[in-house]
Amino acid sequence: AGMNGTAVENFVCVIFNVSFMNCTWHVGRTASEDTQYFLYWKTSKREDFSGCQNYIKDNFGRHIGCRFQNVTIKLKTAYFLVNGSRSGQNIQSYEKKIFLYEIEKLLLINCISNYIIVEKLTPPLNVTVNCTEASHSCEIWWQPPRTSHVRKHACFKYEIVIENK
Repeated sequence: AGMNGTAVENFVCVIFNVSFMNCTWHVGRTASEDTQYFLYWKTSKREDFSGCQNYIKDNFGRHIGCRFQNVTIKLKTAYFLVNGSRSGQNIQSYEKKIFLYEIEKLLLINCISNYIIVEKLTPPLNVTVNCTEASHSCEIWWQPPRTSHVRKHACFKYEIVIENK
């Protein structure tokens, strides 16, 4: 239901600092300035949808994203729904079911994810540097960053920048 081209487009969610998630989208191609969108999500078919409490807005005051805190992505599936309204007309809904185990499986096989949930990683933990003048060398150790769902440490690639001071 709803007029063609009014549903949100380019829906993507980014997890950062392990438990924060921002979901953003573009306004539908035919959506007018008075169109308003509302995001709901849940991590189980049995539970009720939770609505966004902290919207990101564009210059027209339209919701174009949501900020979530204390997000737990340990379960297998997440369901997203974005619906909307405008001056008495129906807006097309956007619904997406994400299988997190498929993200995990893909990461385990290829270390690649092109799904709508992306995770921005924190820096590596417990970085230790041991330099010796005699050998003119340094050894550097670290632990992988904390993540919400990536478990294959071989997927992580690190870059070390050394500056002479």
